Amino acid sequence: MAASGSRATRLYRALLKLLPFDFRSDFGPEMETVFHEQHKEAGRRGGAPGVLRLWWETIVGIFKTAPSEHAAMFAQDARFALRMMRKNPGYTLAAVLTLGLGIGANSAIFSVVNAVLLKPLPYEHGDRLVTLEQQAPRAGLLRQPFSVAETNDYRAQSHSLDGLVEYHNMNFILLGRSEPERVEAGVVSWNFFDVFGVKPLFGRAFRPADEQPGAPAVLMLSYEYWIRSFGGDPTIVNKTFTMNDKPHTVIGILPPVPQYPNENDVYMPTTACPFRSRPAFIADRQARMMQVFGRMKPGMSVSRAQADLNNVAANLQQAYPKDYPPAYDYSIRAASLEEELTHNARPTMLVLLGAAGFVLLIACANVANLNLARMVRRERELAVRAALGAGRVRMFRQLLTESLLLAVIGGGLGLLFSWGALDILVSFASRFTPRAREIHMDSTVLLFTLAVAVLTSVLSGTAPALAARETVVGSLKEGGTHSTIGIGRRRMRSLLIVAQVAVSFLLLIGAGLMLRSFAKLQHVDPGFQPENVLTMQIGLDFTKYNTDDKQRAFFETFLDKVQSQNGVKSAAASMMIPLTADMQMMGDFLIEGQTPVPGQALPVADFRVVSENYFDALRIPVLEGRVFTRADRPGVPNVAIVNRTAARHFWGTQDPLRKRFSTDGGKTWTQIAGVVGDVKQYGLDKDAADEIYVPMAQNPLRDAILVVKTTVEPISVARGIIELLYAVDPNQPAARVRSMEQVRAESVAAPRLTASLLSLFALLALAIAATGIGGVMALAVGQRRHEIGVRMAIGARPGEILRMILGQGMALAIVGIAFGLFGAFALTRLLQRLLFEVGPTDPLTFVGVALVLSAATLLACYVPARRAARVDPIIALRME
Repeated sequence: MAASGSRATRLYRALLKLLPFDFRSDFGPEMETVFHEQHKEAGRRGGAPGVLRLWWETIVGIFKTAPSEHAAMFAQDARFALRMMRKNPGYTLAAVLTLGLGIGANSAIFSVVNAVLLKPLPYEHGDRLVTLEQQAPRAGLLRQPFSVAETNDYRAQSHSLDGLVEYHNMNFILLGRSEPERVEAGVVSWNFFDVFGVKPLFGRAFRPADEQPGAPAVLMLSYEYWIRSFGGDPTIVNKTFTMNDKPHTVIGILPPVPQYPNENDVYMPTTACPFRSRPAFIADRQARMMQVFGRMKPGMSVSRAQADLNNVAANLQQAYPKDYPPAYDYSIRAASLEEELTHNARPTMLVLLGAAGFVLLIACANVANLNLARMVRRERELAVRAALGAGRVRMFRQLLTESLLLAVIGGGLGLLFSWGALDILVSFASRFTPRAREIHMDSTVLLFTLAVAVLTSVLSGTAPALAARETVVGSLKEGGTHSTIGIGRRRMRSLLIVAQVAVSFLLLIGAGLMLRSFAKLQHVDPGFQPENVLTMQIGLDFTKYNTDDKQRAFFETFLDKVQSQNGVKSAAASMMIPLTADMQMMGDFLIEGQTPVPGQALPVADFRVVSENYFDALRIPVLEGRVFTRADRPGVPNVAIVNRTAARHFWGTQDPLRKRFSTDGGKTWTQIAGVVGDVKQYGLDKDAADEIYVPMAQNPLRDAILVVKTTVEPISVARGIIELLYAVDPNQPAARVRSMEQVRAESVAAPRLTASLLSLFALLALAIAATGIGGVMALAVGQRRHEIGVRMAIGARPGEILRMILGQGMALAIVGIAFGLFGAFALTRLLQRLLFEVGPTDPLTFVGVALVLSAATLLACYVPARRAARVDPIIALRME
């Protein structure tokens, strides 16, 4: 019986631990005595059922009491903490601002990471969606699209997919509004949105009947285009517009989902596209223009799906050896859609999240140092509370409550900061992924911010609270007017300073490397002169300009009018402009005099269609031969111009002028008329490709980009050129009107914004660390006032005191830089993928950052050091 009572007592004491410590201290012994008597009485009167009933009532009572007691205790601690914060507004403001900046940086970046990398795709069964690409590595053909015939074959023969759909992007002219409008149109299979699991907000999705030949043309509008052009009017459904000389009825509005791979204004079924629906195009197995998406069957992995699709590829190679030469090694690459949507963004986002985390660590260290400084001033207060009966646990909890309130208030301020930066972050993320539209402040971000605030309170409040647990009896016995600081607490503050300097060094190194990389990128020669160049995209109506002669006549007439415009030096047209990847036309060719080796792939180059004056408009240097002229037309021998890289690659030391090549197996030949300089077509950080330019008159375009060299600010002549366009064809709109300098700026926007954000975090960390070091040194000077007075009384000069204080501060900085140096060598390699022509251990960056951080520390220490050098020894000794 005694053993049973002992076990009951131990269990009851364990239950009491659910109550606050102070509550247990005040009432615990009495409650144990009462329970012991009740337990004996229940066993005597009711036996086992009576004891069980007592335990049930006791457990329920404690579980009901514990939350209210903890809440009451927390409310008491919170009220006291708020009073202390009001008494110290300077400390409170500094701590809240520091924590607000640190927490805000983390909340802002996490909102991006959460939306882009962590959330599942906003599609039904998004984890089963894959993108498919053909590749022929031996021929240098990667990420190849599909033809209609290939799409049908893979749809019919695949066993791993329960849905396979096609997509391509076109530009059409939409009529029926106040002005002709050029729209981006996604041409898709009828079940495209069904496979993606996207249901329209209004109206209906495509049906099988919509894709039948001769079916009425229908459109679905993207959410963004619907809001931008129609103000979100749901009555737009069932309205009709004219496109490609055919009425198109709007049947549905899409929800706001990521559009991949292009942002489109409208969507149409494949049979509504005049180009895709041509019988000759459908029958041509090598007319590869479509991107293909698939939905895997339940339980199917990407690797198994790829193996299945490669079996189909092998069957096609056997069935059509002419279209899939064995030497090309054709295969299929399957990748999850989620990976395709995020792989470009992941390295940058993770680097920024790490940088934001470092800023928070520095903020926590700074606030912890501020708290330690306050503990020195509050020693007597804490000693009095201890003498009056406050236990160590009670004081520890009080100090942590103060830290928690500061962190929560700082978290609220951080949320305001991150909310204000949301638009900037959405714009930044859109450079990397179409998932940027999903970025917003949701419950996950709020919970993350709360968790960070709690973590921050622990990190910044634990050290001071532990320091406060040191014995305080000495403070009461001294009764002096000054506080002292123990060796352990001094070491703690020094350690925090070293940590701040080390982490600041890491952030400054990262920012320095990115800035150096961006500076090198800015100084890359693009191969042309972007100054005073206007561009605008012009896509002709498919049905109106349906022959080469009509397309040629339009652009020649229009270019002649533009050339005669005031302020225009040169006017040309091109299939694409440099520093963009809007279009790529790669093809293989046979070089005259070089016999193809069986089993070896033919040379491959990027083909560019440009008009006369193109090289003059962009000031691309002509190295040999001539440029295109109006004489290079149908009926005369085909000519081409190659860039320097292609000339060296394909003809080596031979002079390429008047050499010939064929793109159709030797049926027709094209003669090289000139060699021009290399141009950065796909980005300043990309190597020049092998390029072959062909004249637009011999290869007419329906969709081209106007390139105009002006003598004045380019945008100022844009309206006049558009009026000339309307004069040639009133229903012909222009789109993407911008200068080449804008194009260049947009091409480096992502690295510029990344470098800017990292620099902002680094400067923020530097400012927090410098102010923290200055504050701690100022406090140390104040506490050592007596010591400094004694030193000066026995002969120390002000200059020696100045050097002593500066030396102590710089010693901590040097130790921090040394630790930061080791960390930087390990972590900066993670930036390798983001850098351009700069190594992750760039000596100039490391030396420069060390000097900047040393200078900032020296400046932060100088003010308190100068104050120490001005101490009057007589006054200092008298105060003691």
